[in-house]
Amino acid sequence: MKREDLPPAMPHYDASASCREMLRGGSKSFFAASRLLGRDYREPATALYAFCRVADDAIDFADDPHQALEQLCRRLDAIYAGHPEQHTADRAFAPVVAQYAIPRALPQALLEGFAWDAVGRRYDTLDDLLDYAARVAGTVGAMMALIMGARSPRTLARACELGLAMQLTNIARDVGEDARNGRVYLPLDWLREAGVDLDAWLADPQPLPAIRDITRRLLEEADVCYQRAESGIADLPRSCRPAMMAARLVYAEIGREVERRQFDSVSQRAVVSGQRKLALLVRAMRAGALAPQRAHSHPALPAVRFLVESVLDVPNPERRPQSFVDRTVGIVQMFERVAERDRRQRTLLAG
Repeated sequence: MKREDLPPAMPHYDASASCREMLRGGSKSFFAASRLLGRDYREPATALYAFCRVADDAIDFADDPHQALEQLCRRLDAIYAGHPEQHTADRAFAPVVAQYAIPRALPQALLEGFAWDAVGRRYDTLDDLLDYAARVAGTVGAMMALIMGARSPRTLARACELGLAMQLTNIARDVGEDARNGRVYLPLDWLREAGVDLDAWLADPQPLPAIRDITRRLLEEADVCYQRAESGIADLPRSCRPAMMAARLVYAEIGREVERRQFDSVSQRAVVSGQRKLALLVRAMRAGALAPQRAHSHPALPAVRFLVESVLDVPNPERRPQSFVDRTVGIVQMFERVAERDRRQRTLLAG
């Protein structure tokens, strides 16, 4: 989004430089993917990341998570009132929620997920785990989609499901690290079925065959979500597709690294090399230049339906002027549709 496109009453992204540094020092995968975003989308996406990161840290490192959550809710009130508090991330995020009509329910659900983390909540079933992933990652996918101008239920569902896939990948990668910190995100019923004594394992985390098999199952669930999500990239503006494809490919590659290590993410942590990441970014750029298939119309997964529905309750903001590239692509697609219609008519007449 260009600065001149902001509503006159809203402040400019005067905190953008600080947010970019926060992104650079935070998620390397997200930072790499964000560099492929069109210039108009990069700054609001960075502001979104900064707010998410600051909110996560505020709750994660708080002595009283409930009090920290209440403070963040008050900050969110100020953001949605158009008068953010003097926090860098808040001042950057406020014009984003106004410009793109991001419903309050999305960042509120994100904060709820962070609070679940802070109290060490565990998840009995895969469905319970997906409810958590919807809050801490599906919300981010939905907000990113809104920044890119995508508001259809179909595309929002695919964006949320990409968030689910990435979160499941993170959990599979960090099984050992989480266990050493006394945390477990693996579905408890899977652990019971595999005969794992959870307390004993947390006391001495080892890459047991049962733990490896559960990690494999979790990555299989992530792959299902990646496949569902990839079809939605076609509904995004052309200048956004490479970045979203890069995020999909780089995160999925983390899962492939775990697989190459025989699903042992307890004694070692899977890392995608810089060279491999660069190759995936190039692949994402090439894929984004093609005309991918349109998003599948299957309904949103149950865990993310409330996120999609929250957007439907908010009026669609005025459309941002399209870039030259997007206008050109639109014209080409229009001619393609006309040509296809003429071809079908000729076929019918010939028959």
